Amino acid sequence: MADDGLVTIHSMRSAQDTIEGVEAAVKAKGATLFAKIDHAAGATEAGATLRPTTLMIFGNAPAGTPLMKSNQRIGIDLPLKMLVWKDSEGKVWLTYDDPAWIARRHGIDAQFEPVVHAMSATLSEIAQDAAGVG
Repeated sequence: MADDGLVTIHSMRSAQDTIEGVEAAVKAKGATLFAKIDHAAGATEAGATLRPTTLMIFGNAPAGTPLMKSNQRIGIDLPLKMLVWKDSEGKVWLTYDDPAWIARRHGIDAQFEPVVHAMSATLSEIAQDAAGVG
């Protein structure tokens, strides 16, 4: 499913297993996991409830730096992110920004298309591995 620059895939795993899968796949790709934000835990601390919803923020400086040198504003969308979430029917999903959409948003030159394509392929591989569909 694609929605205005978002790519969403169904996970065959539990939310926790999908989160752990993202962590493992990010590490296997040589990227750095900068943060893991558990929105459901934050909701609980605020006295509310939220189905599992965890944002993973990760990146690879050799891949992202050339894009930031082209247009530093792309730093608002980098490092990359993946959201693992459970819907009201109990299905687990993984959503991320399409790097090609990010590049278009920031007017990144066509010369960087190979970098953007590689980012897209890497994100797809991470998502599929984590979701157990790859």
